Amino acid sequence: IDNGQVSYQCRFLESESFKKNHIAKRIVVTEFGTRAIPDPCQSIFSRAASIFEAGRSISDNPMISIYPFGDEFYALTETPIMYRIDKNNLETIEKVEIGKKLGVVSHSSHPHIAQNGTIYNMGMIITLNGPQYCVVKFPPNKNGNVFDLATIVAKIPVRWPLNPCYMHTFGMTKNYFVIVEQPLSISVPQMLKGRMCADPMINCLRWFKNQMTFIYVINKANGKLEKIFKAQPFFYLHIINQYEKQHHIILDICCYRDPAMVKCMYINTMKQMQFDKNYATMFRGRPIRFALPLQDKQGNEKLGQINENLIKLSFTNAWAYYGNDGFINVIPEQLYDIGCETPTINYRKHLGKPYRYFYAISSDVDLKNPGTLIKVDIESKSIKTWNEFNCYPSEPIFVSKPNPQSEDDGVVLSSLVWGRRSTHKVALLILCAKTWREIGRCSFKTPGPVPKCLHGWFANHRKDKSS
Repeated sequence: IDNGQVSYQCRFLESESFKKNHIAKRIVVTEFGTRAIPDPCQSIFSRAASIFEAGRSISDNPMISIYPFGDEFYALTETPIMYRIDKNNLETIEKVEIGKKLGVVSHSSHPHIAQNGTIYNMGMIITLNGPQYCVVKFPPNKNGNVFDLATIVAKIPVRWPLNPCYMHTFGMTKNYFVIVEQPLSISVPQMLKGRMCADPMINCLRWFKNQMTFIYVINKANGKLEKIFKAQPFFYLHIINQYEKQHHIILDICCYRDPAMVKCMYINTMKQMQFDKNYATMFRGRPIRFALPLQDKQGNEKLGQINENLIKLSFTNAWAYYGNDGFINVIPEQLYDIGCETPTINYRKHLGKPYRYFYAISSDVDLKNPGTLIKVDIESKSIKTWNEFNCYPSEPIFVSKPNPQSEDDGVVLSSLVWGRRSTHKVALLILCAKTWREIGRCSFKTPGPVPKCLHGWFANHRKDKSS
């Protein structure tokens, strides 16, 4: 977007996996849910050798998100690999292997960016004591590459060493990191077995339905684990926001009862969804709020007895109570009765701080218009919606006015694609963030099919010389 003009670009990111698949004219590198076909260009000995070389047998396609690291933009996935892209023409420039620099074997595709430019991300490392979750810090580096100064600033043990938890994101407040260890794990034995037979990663996931969710609170200043909370099992992909308030951490998450919705994303399953009465139920996630008390009962007997609610905050109905095992159990409140996914906020102003609004795509696939864009007012418990028949928006991105007078003083951007036979059409939608009314749209006809956007980032034109 520049001087009232809008342009649209779409380009394949030329990862090593993409190049191999392109040369072989088939999928020869196993993806998250796709089994590879043997590469006809490889001998049987070369195929066997590739099993023991991570760079050759694991996909490096960074197809999930894009974030600024310093003044450059990188595409991310959940393997420890990033690709730098040209923000002007989307050309693939450079591959960065975080694993080689820091020893991490995975990292989140949703890092957090502090107001001073420091970037934090969650990953996993292998130590002499087994796998551990870790937080990586990327300080601003005016004199060179932002990755040169990267360090691991926190580590905590994995609950099940052979079944580390799958986590798509993490939380960060002013003073704490929040890691939510759901009982959806990656089976290490199954993953090693899968490497031998090109089994996709999705077949390595294990859901422990009778195990609790653990919520870890880590001190940001010293990297030490301060609190562990327990919650009933749930599945999640995205945290909405988190912040500190009156000696509590308020944690808002888009949650599901179980991870059944992951397998709903198979193409064959989606083709049959109109005939499957359980399909919509599997997608029935809801936004919920936990309140995590930070005060310690030790030396303060009035803090709470077993099964007594510790939460005295006026603005939430969430519960927290001591169990017989000495852990604090937390019970969330539902923020609103509508499915929410890819939630976003006024990120630059309200990450890790109290907030009122979030924006999302409804995950209720049985709505009249699936893919409805929603604005949720947490304080008034109300929503605003925008939708259009046969239209599927991308993650809504909030862009503030230059001198905002309120949290929602700005616009929300989303890219639109259409179903059925409108696969060569794409548009930029602009909504007023306050009223949730459409105030602008720019549509394009493309020479080829338009892929649906997943996550995005708004790059300020004046600051980043791109938008």
